[in-house]
Amino acid sequence: MSESEPSEDLEDLYENAPCGYLSMRSDGRIAKVNRTLCGWLGKQPDEIVGKRFRDLLNVAGRIFYETHFAPLLRMQGFFDEVALDLLTIDGSTIATIANGAEKRDDSGEVVFTRLTIFRATERRRYERELVDAQSVERDARQQLQESNATLTADVAEQAGKLVIEQRNAELREQFIAVLGHDLRNPLAAINAGRRMIEKEHQDPKTIRVLRLMGESVTRMSGLIDNLMDFARGRLGGGIGVDVVRGQRIEPTLSQVVNEIRSGHPDREIELRFDVSEPVDVDHARIAQMFSNLLGNAITHGSKDRPIVVDASIVDGVFKLSIANGGEPIPPETMERLFQPFYRGEIQPSSQGLGLGLYIASQIAEAHSGKLEVHSNESETKFVFRVPVQSH
Repeated sequence: MSESEPSEDLEDLYENAPCGYLSMRSDGRIAKVNRTLCGWLGKQPDEIVGKRFRDLLNVAGRIFYETHFAPLLRMQGFFDEVALDLLTIDGSTIATIANGAEKRDDSGEVVFTRLTIFRATERRRYERELVDAQSVERDARQQLQESNATLTADVAEQAGKLVIEQRNAELREQFIAVLGHDLRNPLAAINAGRRMIEKEHQDPKTIRVLRLMGESVTRMSGLIDNLMDFARGRLGGGIGVDVVRGQRIEPTLSQVVNEIRSGHPDREIELRFDVSEPVDVDHARIAQMFSNLLGNAITHGSKDRPIVVDASIVDGVFKLSIANGGEPIPPETMERLFQPFYRGEIQPSSQGLGLGLYIASQIAEAHSGKLEVHSNESETKFVFRVPVQSH
């Protein structure tokens, strides 16, 4: 690291982290707490240090501490995602999620127990909404059974199944939204820790491991983005776009290609750009769509043939195509290719959720454009078209 670059202040990172940190001695009393947690509780550190952790909990939390929390730590030495309500100075509670782990000495004796605490107000709200939705489902099912009591058993059964399936679909999509939201914080924490280690250790083995971790973080972030886009599209009426006018599109496409090339240096990608004027689009969304399509070509295309990317404007229409060699897509797969959670049968990949092509089609639709696919023995080609406004 050069002398001009600012260095990370680890003490400040501990004290003012976006989460609470707390350490307990082997006797269960608090040895250290950061400013973030003190601020949440409205207390000074000396009002917390020396107390037992259970003193920070409400009555229900203390019971849970004695019956679940403490025994779990003694048995396995750690716990993950325990829901706890902490008491503030004015007697109110803060909904949190806590992770904990014991630190032991060479003889196996507990030295400290360290807790990382995240505020979980939004998560609890989502959970309550899910519970409420389940209650609504049960009420709707009961009303349906009562109102259809005079119908034949077969008709009543079919109608009930339809209502339940619709409710379950809504719950699944709400759950996906909650899941995508809650995965961001731990992923950000992992990436922050990776960057801290990267600044302090430059040996080849560490650099190689950190690079692999970075690639995994990037892939997980993309999966979370796809989950959130799917949930927004289903629950909010479609994917939103923020169109930028008068900006060239070639740099956006080139950036995506460079990112893909860095991860797959052994694959050949040919670029054929002939774009004579700016294209008014949401560049971030177009980059996301293009990345999904190009990643699909990398995964399913023939490794001994180049992937050809063609971008042009013809007769007032911007056209972006991605073509790869390989086996053609079967007709039965083609019919469901742009459906969510569908990955097809040609070289199936266990690394995705089956949302990439669905998200790409939704982005095309949000731009009033169209995404098509053509596949035969020669090549498989995805083509995106959108009208171009004159400047």
